[in-house]
Amino acid sequence: MIDVEEARASHGPALVALFRAAGCGCFCRYWHFTGTKNDWLARLAETPDAGAAELTGALDRGAPDGRGLVALDRERGEAVGWLKLCALAEVPKLRVQGAYRGLDLEAGGAPLAIGCLLVHPSSRRSGVAGALLAGAVARAQAEGVVLLGFPRRSAAPLYDEAAFAGPERAFEAAGFRVAHDSPAYPVYRFNPRE
Repeated sequence: MIDVEEARASHGPALVALFRAAGCGCFCRYWHFTGTKNDWLARLAETPDAGAAELTGALDRGAPDGRGLVALDRERGEAVGWLKLCALAEVPKLRVQGAYRGLDLEAGGAPLAIGCLLVHPSSRRSGVAGALLAGAVARAQAEGVVLLGFPRRSAAPLYDEAAFAGPERAFEAAGFRVAHDSPAYPVYRFNPRE
């Protein structure tokens, strides 16, 4: 049984274990990193535990950069999914990425953004991404705000790590619509008022 909850401090160790099991040293910190991409790559190589400490610290403080949803497998007693869910304004690095620069991402008000979506390798293609997106949609509906997703698109199948923003088909299944079409970087939008 998968339960989706707001991430909180008590989830920190389980989330660190999830990111490590997935081989993801980012710990969903890239969107908050102020340096260049090369600086980021150097940081990952030189201080591999920094991201885990930042994520758990943000959860401990209840800080905006730690906001998200966690999918918990109660039978296995572990976190099997993570979805970064925060105000678009809290992830300025996302807004200045080449594919999104110049797009009016705030049409209809200040949206929530799905910055990344990670599923445990042993739980992929089992509905966890859909459950996390359903949780995000429920939150957007409760708050009456627009929700944006940024899945990758490719003619060839993406390897799991390249789909760090979630699978495009899961956004479609969750009721999102294409807001800005792009061959590789579409923007999906869920508007609870539509």
